[in-house]
Amino acid sequence: MSIEIDDKIYDDINVTPMLDVAYVLLIVFIIMTTATVQGITVNLPKASSTPSLSKPKTKAVSITPDGTIYLDTYPVSLQELETRLAQFKAAVPDLPVVVKADASVQYQKVIEVLDIVTRLEISQLGLVTQKLVK
Repeated sequence: MSIEIDDKIYDDINVTPMLDVAYVLLIVFIIMTTATVQGITVNLPKASSTPSLSKPKTKAVSITPDGTIYLDTYPVSLQELETRLAQFKAAVPDLPVVVKADASVQYQKVIEVLDIVTRLEISQLGLVTQKLVK
């Protein structure tokens, strides 16, 4: 196919403007992906430079779909869970505990674990959930 303009015949297509558009789109994409950091800007307090000697380690209680209870990565019974958490609580009074239960686990298992945490008066408790993707 030939197009005649000003008595000249053009047999090829000039791709330079198309490449310019592609480069602009690439730059816009890069800027948009790096600029979409979500959150609220806050002025964070400064911590001391000395390391903390008694940093409490968070204990994770996991419940699998078959009802097995794990303390960190070790399987335990409800009685063992209570005994071990009591030992950790005696060593670290403000012991943080996180409960992770599978979505298909029986609700009663979660309640039993939460009852143990309540009996031991552990106030720093977190329930792990998965972020809902829209």
